[in-house]
Amino acid sequence: MNSNRSADFAALILRLALGVLYLAHSLQKIFVFTLPGTAQFFVSLGLPGWLGYVTAFVELAGGVALLLGVQVRWVALVLLPFMLGAMSAHLHNGWGFASPNGGWEYPAFWAVTLVRAVAAGRRGVLSFGAVKAPRGVAAV
Repeated sequence: MNSNRSADFAALILRLALGVLYLAHSLQKIFVFTLPGTAQFFVSLGLPGWLGYVTAFVELAGGVALLLGVQVRWVALVLLPFMLGAMSAHLHNGWGFASPNGGWEYPAFWAVTLVRAVAAGRRGVLSFGAVKAPRGVAAV
């Protein structure tokens, strides 16, 4: 397997892992904590409640886009500030995510993987962006 093919498969694994994690976290905000509960948590952090709704839906849309491989760089750039916000919300809890109320290492790792996804500039195989138009057909 050549290095380009290996990098494409590595990008695929990273993209799918991030997509699944973002879907899981957004669905947890929507169905487990509920949107009003998520908004209330954001208010308890000193943030506006509406940001909880925005966060849940940005994570949902971002997770789907990552799974499909659509505009991966842009999606990662949009998700990054939300993950940095999550990291800052956990700063006072300490390093380890096993700390009471979770530490900041897990959101920090997510932020680093998002930066890597942006820096890699690859969608990986099995992405909508990798589908090419048949020869002689103009791309829309």
